[in-house]
Amino acid sequence: MSIYVTELRPGTTVEIDKEPLVVLDYSHIKMGRGGAIVRAKFRNLKSQSVFERTFKASERVEPAHIERLDMQFLYSSKDEYYFMDQESFEQITLTKNQLEDKANYLKEGFIASVITYEGSVLGVDLPLSMELKISETGPGFKGDTVSGGSKPAVLETGITIQVPIFINTGDTVKVDTRSGKYLERV
Repeated sequence: MSIYVTELRPGTTVEIDKEPLVVLDYSHIKMGRGGAIVRAKFRNLKSQSVFERTFKASERVEPAHIERLDMQFLYSSKDEYYFMDQESFEQITLTKNQLEDKANYLKEGFIASVITYEGSVLGVDLPLSMELKISETGPGFKGDTVSGGSKPAVLETGITIQVPIFINTGDTVKVDTRSGKYLERV
């Protein structure tokens, strides 16, 4: 069952030329005397390439049948990351290339949404923000305030982010998984 391109929204998955695509951006443009056009920016879920395409407003596209499976992250070894299905206990392995920068936020026991298309695993969806513990940071000094600057901090997953000066080792912080920025102390 195809859908009109005017129904596209960011996050919608479609299939064009036998490739699964996710809509990143969408704009509906009404020309002066001509018909309306739809300009959409897509990311190919297989190759991760990003491109833009223009459609007539009357065109249709096929929705992609993407499956999302909740799987538990077990551990990583070099550039391989191991996940387990919670129901069947079947394990799969993803590479660092498949995970991209999302590997920076995985901690043992975390339940992630693994994306599959026609039986092949494409990647992992993470929530927009995650709570992670600070494993190492410099000391905060008396008189430091919320707006008083920032310092580097190493999270429990191993990545380094900038946090306000009042954050200490052992604190739990909320981090935006899209940008890697500090959001708040929990």
